[in-house]
Amino acid sequence: MTFSQKLTRRSILQGSALVGALTATASLAQAGHHGQSKTQGLLSAGNTILFQGDSITDAGRDKKNEMANKQEAFGRGYAWMAASQLLISQPEKKFTIHNRGISGNKVHQLDARWDKDCLQLKPDVLSILIGVNDIWHGLNGRYDGTVKTYEDDYRKLIARTKKQLPKVKLVICEPFVLKCGAVKDNWFPEFDRYREAAKRIATENQATFVPFQSMFDEAIKYAEPKHWAGDGVHPSAHGASLMAHFWLEAVKGA
Repeated sequence: MTFSQKLTRRSILQGSALVGALTATASLAQAGHHGQSKTQGLLSAGNTILFQGDSITDAGRDKKNEMANKQEAFGRGYAWMAASQLLISQPEKKFTIHNRGISGNKVHQLDARWDKDCLQLKPDVLSILIGVNDIWHGLNGRYDGTVKTYEDDYRKLIARTKKQLPKVKLVICEPFVLKCGAVKDNWFPEFDRYREAAKRIATENQATFVPFQSMFDEAIKYAEPKHWAGDGVHPSAHGASLMAHFWLEAVKGA
């Protein structure tokens, strides 16, 4: 049964929680899941989990209060929702969860702060969602990077991470957009090449790949794009909730 068959319009529109509907997304999430058994999952007791990325991950987090497992440090997006669910549902696992997303970041800006915001935290599980600014800032004249720049920088960042943290488990999230707001026809087909690059990097590194674009492509069959992300880039509460549950299904397994 496919993702679209498992979700109904009524269930997907029931609000930002979406709990019942989204536990059914495991099949598509696990289709992009490399190197881990479906029953074992990626998380173990005592793990340090780090969310990294741009504004979609940042989601207004308090950067002056970067304490683990604190709501204000998680922001108000998918990282907060996923982290909260893990902490509430499995307190005995004693997870340590950080969010270090920063609005506006591209891959090279992750690299510039990687020692402090990743390597020093020594995550056991590292989740990265990056890419939309690498194309968006190019379209608006603020950046001259290309898809090759993105892929080369991303590959170097992962290699650096694995050298310093050889046991780290990687979660590579697919960059996504919805066709509304700031997202116009001129984003395509170039944006699809960024998605393909992220997937190649996940495959090369046997990382868990979370296909967010595929998820939203199905979701817009049940609600218009602006329901999920008003400007086409930054998720609404509904969109963030969808992402959080889908991320959990990909990482936790069946």
